[in-house]
Amino acid sequence: MFNTAILRDTNKLNEFKITLNNRFGALQYLLKEEETTMEENRERIKEALITTCHKALGRKKHHHKECISMEILDNIKERKNKKTVINNSRTRTEKVKAQAEYTEVNKQMKHLRRQENIRG
Repeated sequence: MFNTAILRDTNKLNEFKITLNNRFGALQYLLKEEETTMEENRERIKEALITTCHKALGRKKHHHKECISMEILDNIKERKNKKTVINNSRTRTEKVKAQAEYTEVNKQMKHLRRQENIRG
């Protein structure tokens, strides 16, 4: 929810602690002055904590990974083109030659996909 990785930096951690202490100090003063229920106190504490975290830490950024790289997509198009060449071949020699090219491209594509899965 919040970017807690920022707290690894000691300066940011100290800044966050000071901000939180100031916020809770003001809240504690308000709670002593007013007659409030436990539920109201809990809501105010929750509100103080959330707003402080939002100001000091900020939201966590989500980095979405591409499912298929552009290199693999290009390879898939090339493989599809080779397959149409096989299907459109008229003679056996053309078909055998096109099949060999298709097999090579297919091996490359499978190799790239395995490498992509290993990376992450």
